[in-house]
Amino acid sequence: MEDSIKTKVVKVDPENIDYNIIKEAADIINKGGTVVFPTETVYGLGADALNENAVDKIFEAKGRPQDNPLIVHIAEVEEMYDLIREVPENAKILAERFWPGPLTMILYKKEILSDKITAGLNTAAIRLPVNKIARALIMESKKPIAAPSANISGKPSPTEASHVTEDLMGKVDMIIDGGSTYIGLESTVVDMTSSTPMILRPGGITGEDIAGVLGECAYDPAIIKSGEKTIPKSPGQKYRHYSPKAKVILYKGDMVNAAEKINEDYDKFTSQGLNTGIMSTAQTEKFYGNKTTICMGDRTKMLTISSNLFRCLRDFDHMGIDIILSEAVDEKGLGKAILNRLGKAAGEVIEV
Repeated sequence: MEDSIKTKVVKVDPENIDYNIIKEAADIINKGGTVVFPTETVYGLGADALNENAVDKIFEAKGRPQDNPLIVHIAEVEEMYDLIREVPENAKILAERFWPGPLTMILYKKEILSDKITAGLNTAAIRLPVNKIARALIMESKKPIAAPSANISGKPSPTEASHVTEDLMGKVDMIIDGGSTYIGLESTVVDMTSSTPMILRPGGITGEDIAGVLGECAYDPAIIKSGEKTIPKSPGQKYRHYSPKAKVILYKGDMVNAAEKINEDYDKFTSQGLNTGIMSTAQTEKFYGNKTTICMGDRTKMLTISSNLFRCLRDFDHMGIDIILSEAVDEKGLGKAILNRLGKAAGEVIEV
C-alpha cells in the first residue's frame, strides 16, 4: 500500500457524540475503508469484518503478520450469534457479566467470518466494547468491525489519537479522536472452547474476576513464555509486541533492590554514552534523584499504571532514549496484564 491515502482526522466528544461524523465514518466502513476509533482499552483500526478486501487493508496499514488473528467488535450481545457456531453457557454468563467491557472471548466461528480474520483457525475472537464512540460506529455501520490496535505492528499500542497519527497518517481513511483511553491495555482474551476458561492475554478483566463468576479460570502458559512455535489463537501471543525503539530492560524483584540495581545500571549505560531513561512508580521516584525518569503511576492504583504504560514508552522514544530501565509490578490482578506487556516489550529481564 502506498502512503498516499488522504487521512481525515476528526474530534468526537464521547459524552456529546456528533452523529454526522459517525454516519460519515460508517459510510467509510461500508465502502470497504478503514476507520480508527477509540475504545476503553486502546485505539482500534477498524474495517468491515465481512469484507475480505477491507480486512486486507488492516494488515497492510499495520504491517501485521497474516497469522496474527483479529478481534471482531460487535455493538449488541445478540450479534454474537450471527458470527459464532455455538455459544456455551459459560460464555453467555461472561457476556452478561462483563459486556460491554474489555473482555474478548474465543469461540467456534461460523463460515461468515473469513480465514483472514481468524488466521485460518476455526475459532474467532469476539468483543463488545463499552466506549460510546466505538459502539455508535458499529451500530451505524450495521456490520461487525474487525479491529486490532491502531499502531504499526510491534510498536506500543495507541492510547491517544496523537499516537495513531504518528503511526498511521496516510495509511487509513479516517481517525476519530475521542480523547485518552481509560484502561490503556488491550482487552483480556479468554478461550471459551476449552473445558476450563483459559486466559490467552491478560487485561482489564482479571482471572480472579472470571473465576469469581464461573468458579474457575486458568492462564495459558504462553503468557509467560511465547515463541515462534506458538500457533496464536489470540493477538499478542506469538510476536514481540508493544516495543519502543529503545531497548527495554525489565527489573523483577523487591522494589528497593530493583531501584538499587537500576541506579547502578543507569550510571553504567550513561557512562557508555547511551541516553538512558527509568520507568519508575510513585513509590520509587525518590530513589532516582535527578536521573531521567518517567513515573508510570501508583502501585496501589494499578489502573494509573495500565493507562500510562504505552504513553510512557512512546514518550521515551520522543526523548531519543536508547535504553529504558523499567521496574516490574506485583503480578496480581491488573498487575499480571501490566507485567505481560512489559515482558513483551523487554529485550532483557533481570531478576534482583
